[in-house]
Amino acid sequence: IAKSLCEKAHLYIWDEPLNFIDIYSRIQIEKLISEFLPTMIFVEHDKVFREKTATKIIKL
Repeated sequence: IAKSLCEKAHLYIWDEPLNFIDIYSRIQIEKLISEFLPTMIFVEHDKVFREKTATKIIKL
C-alpha cells in the first residue's frame, strides 16, 4: 500500500487496504494520505479510517 503511494499516479484504487495491516503501518498510511492528498477510490469498512482520510464518502 505504501509503495503504491510512492509511485506517482492520477488515481489510486484500493479494496479494503487495512486488511491485515498493523496499527503502526496504518498510522503511516493515514499520514501519507493526509500529506500528499492523492486522488483515491477505496472500499473500507473501518469508519475511523474513512473519516480521517476521505473528503467524500459514498455509502452503499
